[in-house]
Amino acid sequence: MDPSIEQVTRDLALAKYAKRTQESYIRTARQLSSFCDKPIAALTRDDLRAFVEARTSSGASAGVLNRTLCGVLFLFRRTLGRPELVSFIKLPRRRSPLPPVLSIDEVHALLRAIREPVYHAIAMVMYGAGLRIEETLALEVRDIDAARGVIHVRHGKGDKAREAKLSPGLYDWLRRYWARARPPMPYLFASRTTGRPPQQATVRKALARAGKDAWIKKPVRPHILRHSFATHLLDEGVDVRVVQALLGHESIRTTARYTRVTQKRIQQTPSPLDLLPLR
Repeated sequence: MDPSIEQVTRDLALAKYAKRTQESYIRTARQLSSFCDKPIAALTRDDLRAFVEARTSSGASAGVLNRTLCGVLFLFRRTLGRPELVSFIKLPRRRSPLPPVLSIDEVHALLRAIREPVYHAIAMVMYGAGLRIEETLALEVRDIDAARGVIHVRHGKGDKAREAKLSPGLYDWLRRYWARARPPMPYLFASRTTGRPPQQATVRKALARAGKDAWIKKPVRPHILRHSFATHLLDEGVDVRVVQALLGHESIRTTARYTRVTQKRIQQTPSPLDLLPLR
């Protein structure tokens, strides 16, 4: 293997980037080496221009292209210490679409359509506490703190710890799930066969299948439950900074996206026309 790929793999692990980000950047390094057919440390500015131009004209989405270019930037700025070779790279402007959100009724229908107890419990945690799928699957029994009403998220995005809300209703659901499933320790969601939590892909398939069974037309993916958690809290008047802390967002601007899709606030906001004394 190219020594630069081995080094960037170590650098990404030390920087504690998210697992999917690490995989994406390492894949980009391999693609770059294969495209130029020479060691990465020997690449010139012209080699990098050719690679970037090929990726830019490939028809890839802005998100995919952005991840590829970020991988190249990390490789040459952080690992190789040669930022001058990639100074020409400009990241594409990414659209920020409104995140899809389920209504309360749709969440209820989705949960009722999930047949397997373990997937049902996982979905309850993602919606009831606003956890990401990887955070949910990593939960251990010791992370459920009923006395304080919190869930300890020990390895959130960027390997940062935080406390999420454990409502009485969610705790009651988890107790009933545990009494039925009795998964092997230490994980909260684990197979008796493997002793490990289910794979993310398996959970995604279960949610997608339940979404179809519930006749939900929106794409039902794990993150839609987190989006719905945030939006429904804001709908109920919870302060955006509280929601920010519960979600583990570093920037309030990330959380503020959800304020644009709160249906209840839109419905309750009067039109200036309605304030006029028209008869």
